[in-house]
Amino acid sequence: MGYRKLGRTSAQRKALLRDLATDLIISERIETTEARAKELRSVVEKMITLGKRGDLHARRQAAAFIRKEVANEETGQDAVQKLFGDIAPRYEERQGGYTRIMKLGPRRGDGAPMVIIELV
Repeated sequence: MGYRKLGRTSAQRKALLRDLATDLIISERIETTEARAKELRSVVEKMITLGKRGDLHARRQAAAFIRKEVANEETGQDAVQKLFGDIAPRYEERQGGYTRIMKLGPRRGDGAPMVIIELV
Protein backbone atom coordinates (compact mmCIF):
# COMPACT_ATOMS: atom_id res chain seq x y z
CA MET A 1 0.00 0.00 0.00
CA GLY A 2 2.72 2.51 0.86
CA TYR A 3 0.78 4.98 3.02
CA ARG A 4 -2.45 5.34 5.01
CA LYS A 5 -5.41 7.01 3.31
CA LEU A 6 -6.95 8.12 6.63
CA GLY A 7 -10.44 7.96 5.12
CA ARG A 8 -9.94 11.13 3.07
CA THR A 9 -9.44 12.28 -0.50
CA SER A 10 -5.85 13.11 -1.41
CA ALA A 11 -6.42 16.88 -1.10
CA GLN A 12 -8.04 16.51 2.34
CA ARG A 13 -5.25 14.18 3.42
CA LYS A 14 -2.56 16.63 2.30
CA ALA A 15 -4.31 19.48 4.13
CA LEU A 16 -4.60 17.38 7.30
CA LEU A 17 -0.92 16.44 7.25
CA ARG A 18 0.10 20.06 6.54
CA ASP A 19 -1.93 21.25 9.54
CA LEU A 20 -0.61 18.52 11.84
CA ALA A 21 3.00 19.09 10.71
CA THR A 22 2.70 22.84 11.30
CA ASP A 23 1.16 22.27 14.74
CA LEU A 24 3.91 19.81 15.69
CA ILE A 25 6.64 22.22 14.60
CA ILE A 26 5.06 25.08 16.56
CA SER A 27 4.16 23.26 19.78
CA GLU A 28 6.67 20.36 19.48
CA ARG A 29 4.12 17.97 21.01
CA ILE A 30 0.56 17.14 19.92
CA GLU A 31 -2.11 14.57 20.77
CA THR A 32 -3.73 12.75 17.85
CA THR A 33 -4.78 9.27 16.70
CA GLU A 34 -2.16 6.59 16.17
CA ALA A 35 -2.76 6.28 12.40
CA ARG A 36 -2.42 10.05 11.89
CA ALA A 37 0.71 10.17 14.04
CA LYS A 38 2.39 7.38 12.10
CA GLU A 39 1.72 9.19 8.80
CA LEU A 40 2.73 12.54 10.28
CA ARG A 41 6.05 11.09 11.42
CA SER A 42 7.36 10.63 7.86
CA VAL A 43 6.22 14.13 6.82
CA VAL A 44 7.85 15.87 9.79
CA GLU A 45 11.09 13.87 9.48
CA LYS A 46 11.36 15.07 5.86
CA MET A 47 10.75 18.69 6.95
CA ILE A 48 13.47 18.49 9.62
CA THR A 49 15.86 16.97 7.05
CA LEU A 50 15.14 20.00 4.81
CA GLY A 51 15.84 22.20 7.83
CA LYS A 52 19.19 20.49 8.36
CA ARG A 53 20.14 21.15 4.72
CA GLY A 54 19.35 24.78 5.37
CA ASP A 55 19.91 26.23 1.88
CA LEU A 56 17.46 28.52 0.08
CA HIS A 57 15.94 25.73 -2.00
CA ALA A 58 15.27 23.62 1.11
CA ARG A 59 13.73 26.63 2.86
CA ARG A 60 11.40 27.27 -0.10
CA GLN A 61 10.41 23.59 -0.28
CA ALA A 62 9.55 23.63 3.43
CA ALA A 63 7.68 26.95 3.11
CA ALA A 64 5.62 25.49 0.25
CA PHE A 65 4.35 22.73 2.57
CA ILE A 66 4.19 24.26 6.06
CA ARG A 67 1.41 26.75 6.81
CA LYS A 68 2.30 30.39 7.47
CA GLU A 69 1.41 30.38 11.17
CA VAL A 70 3.08 32.41 13.89
CA ALA A 71 5.09 30.13 16.20
CA ASN A 72 6.29 32.74 18.69
CA GLU A 73 4.13 35.77 19.50
CA GLU A 74 6.93 37.84 21.11
CA THR A 75 9.43 37.54 18.26
CA GLY A 76 6.89 37.22 15.42
CA GLN A 77 8.70 34.05 14.29
CA ASP A 78 6.72 31.80 11.95
CA ALA A 79 6.75 28.00 11.71
CA VAL A 80 9.34 27.84 8.89
CA GLN A 81 11.71 30.17 10.77
CA LYS A 82 11.33 28.05 13.89
CA LEU A 83 12.04 24.88 11.89
CA PHE A 84 15.22 26.26 10.35
CA GLY A 85 16.37 28.39 13.30
CA ASP A 86 15.53 26.33 16.41
CA ILE A 87 14.56 22.76 15.56
CA ALA A 88 16.93 21.68 12.75
CA PRO A 89 20.17 22.75 14.56
CA ARG A 90 19.13 20.54 17.52
CA TYR A 91 19.33 17.42 15.33
CA GLU A 92 22.61 18.24 13.55
CA GLU A 93 24.30 15.09 14.94
CA ARG A 94 21.25 12.84 14.59
CA GLN A 95 20.55 10.71 11.51
CA GLY A 96 16.74 10.53 11.47
CA GLY A 97 14.39 9.47 14.27
CA TYR A 98 13.41 13.01 15.28
CA THR A 99 9.96 12.10 16.63
CA ARG A 100 8.64 9.92 19.44
CA ILE A 101 5.16 8.37 19.62
CA MET A 102 3.74 7.48 23.05
CA LYS A 103 0.46 5.58 23.37
CA LEU A 104 -2.29 7.02 25.57
CA GLY A 105 -5.12 4.48 25.22
CA PRO A 106 -8.47 4.58 23.46
CA ARG A 107 -10.45 7.77 22.82
CA ARG A 108 -13.64 7.99 24.86
CA GLY A 109 -16.06 8.65 22.00
CA ASP A 110 -15.13 6.05 19.39
CA GLY A 111 -12.32 4.00 20.93
CA ALA A 112 -9.71 5.24 18.44
CA PRO A 113 -6.19 4.59 19.80
CA MET A 114 -4.75 7.97 20.89
CA VAL A 115 -1.06 8.90 21.07
CA ILE A 116 1.18 11.85 21.83
CA ILE A 117 3.71 12.60 19.08
CA GLU A 118 6.59 14.86 20.06
CA LEU A 119 9.96 15.98 18.82
CA VAL A 120 12.73 14.10 20.63
